[in-house]
Amino acid sequence: MKSVELRFAKAGFVVLCAALLGVFVSCEDGGKQNTLTPEEVADGWQLLFDGETLNGWKDYNGTTLTQPWHVVDGCIQAKGEGSDESGYMVTEKQYENFILSWDFKLSKGGNSGMLYHVVERPQFAVPYVTGPEYQLIDDENFEGLEDWQKMGVDYAMYLPDLSKMKVNPYGQWNTAKIVFDNGHVEHWMNGEKILEFDAWTEDWFARKNSGKWAGAPEYGLARKGVLCLQDHGYPASFRNIKIKELPNKTKEANLFNGVDLTGWEAYGTELWYVKDGLLFCESGPDKNYGYLATREYYDDFDLTVEFKQEADGNSGVFIRSFIEEGVKVNGWQVEVAPQGHDTGGIYESYGRGWLIQIPDEKENILKMGEWNTMRIKVQGDNVKTWLNDQEMVDFTDDKIGAGQGRIALQIHDGGGIKVAWRNLKLKTL
Repeated sequence: MKSVELRFAKAGFVVLCAALLGVFVSCEDGGKQNTLTPEEVADGWQLLFDGETLNGWKDYNGTTLTQPWHVVDGCIQAKGEGSDESGYMVTEKQYENFILSWDFKLSKGGNSGMLYHVVERPQFAVPYVTGPEYQLIDDENFEGLEDWQKMGVDYAMYLPDLSKMKVNPYGQWNTAKIVFDNGHVEHWMNGEKILEFDAWTEDWFARKNSGKWAGAPEYGLARKGVLCLQDHGYPASFRNIKIKELPNKTKEANLFNGVDLTGWEAYGTELWYVKDGLLFCESGPDKNYGYLATREYYDDFDLTVEFKQEADGNSGVFIRSFIEEGVKVNGWQVEVAPQGHDTGGIYESYGRGWLIQIPDEKENILKMGEWNTMRIKVQGDNVKTWLNDQEMVDFTDDKIGAGQGRIALQIHDGGGIKVAWRNLKLKTL
């Protein structure tokens, strides 16, 4: 018998020899694989794997595919060479609302997963800090698992109904499905719905902020992203990967309830508080930057806000932004500042600085010490801003078009700033 390489992974003892495990058998075990029926085509289904190539897939945060994946006998196969830090293969296309179905077969003690809404940015070294995961694991032969790590879970968040779990053992095929419909989520296994929940509810945020993801501020917030297959150091096979996209539903929201900061998260030591039905930002004793960010992502939207600069007034509204380590918001800012400082212009908080400033003749549209109305419309790669019903900028940019994230209010550093806000009304597009 040929020697087999043995190594200890974080999760436990892993046998890497595919021949010994017997997992890499032919995928062609009856019936035609990796095809769509005429009815499925008519219903909008698309194949994500053609049975022959890995076209449409690439490395996470990459442009080509170099990770340990290959095609054998009509299956996508993870070679079992990945780790917690590597081995992730993602779709080239992003998906928002969908029904996703696939067949999978694990090795003995195997561990893999299907992630969705994964955000690709250099600041995110691994996909699971943003993308939820349908866990795929051989429970029977993997020692030391917590319930939130087992087969079919929404990893570290929601557990399946075990009475409905019918899973074929390692080396045999199973069919899994994820439904994501405008925040409503379902996990299916072999034709049975095993799990159901709603994302971005109070219960969802309580779980996110108290468990494994408490230190991952952007986990699960994205409303769209790439799909991701995980090679977690164990051979695994996949076939019949197909998706049907579902329509996006628009909604209207009042981002500030006039009572408290529900729906927002503060970053930094500067002051955010509610008084007399108004939301205030005010410099604190540290006189640093401060941010108040929505806890949800809003990508395409039409937002109106009213603000009054009671002192200085150097602030702003961030769009499609995310939280980096520490007190730093990464994204694009629609400026709110004293006269002469381009209120309504667009500033990039990293890299390029000012993207577009307002014409000098429009500086007097701002009314210092009085209520002003700002309107911000973000759609695709275009941003338009208005101040007191006057258009300030109309700007198109590829990088903004590729961004997604939170809305955030800013306090500039330097101290002496106080701005009141009210009527933060948003409609998704």
